[in-house]
Parts: sequence; structure tokens; C-alpha cells
Amino acid sequence: MSQVSIDEPKASNRIRFELELEFVQALANPYYLHSLAQQGILNQPAFVNYLQYLLYWKEKEYARFVQYPHALHHLELLQHAQFRSEISKDEWREFLNQKQFHHWRTWRYPPKSEPPNTENVDTSKPVE
Repeated sequence: MSQVSIDEPKASNRIRFELELEFVQALANPYYLHSLAQQGILNQPAFVNYLQYLLYWKEKEYARFVQYPHALHHLELLQHAQFRSEISKDEWREFLNQKQFHHWRTWRYPPKSEPPNTENVDTSKPVE
């Protein structure tokens, strides 16, 4: 019987962990943030407090479970009332979406800089 009482809180904690992780990762989606804003959810004091509570996911021992790093960045942005207000606008959603896409497109292989100009270099002489 003591095993059941020990496993119950453990299972409860695991479920809470998984639910919060799933929600935090959903914050990586600009369209989801836009939807929350348009429904007025981002303006509710209880929800703002919940977003503040979720900041523990930025700590190393929790952040390692997050598959979408933009989720943590967006969680930080959601701490600011101006961002919560602006994300309800289509232009902001698109801006955030484009920035995220550009980051994903180039994060491993940044755009290459142009090669040095060699037009006026005399290649007939060896370089000393």
C-alpha cells in the first residue's frame, strides 16, 4: 500500500511536467500566440501569472527537455505587456514567423560572405 501512495505523487508530477512542457513548446508557434492574443487570453491576470511561473523552464535542468528553443524566447517576450498586446496584430504574427523561419534556415550555415575581390590582383607574380 505504501508503494501506491509513493507512485501516485510521482505519476501526478510526471503528468504535470509533460503538460507544462507541451504548453511551453506550443509557445514556439507564432500562430498559436496570435490566437491566444486574439481570444484575450494573454490579457488575463491569471494567465500572465502562469506565464511568469513557467519561466523555470529557462533553467538548465528543464530547458534541456525543450525541443523548440524559440519557445523559451517567446516565453520571455510574453513577460512584456507590449508584446502580449502587439502579437494580436497580423503584421506582428507575420514578422515573428518570418524571423523564426530565417533563423531556422540559417542557424547552422549562416549566409556566406562574398569572396574577396580578385579582379585587380596580379596572379602572374607569386605572393611573397
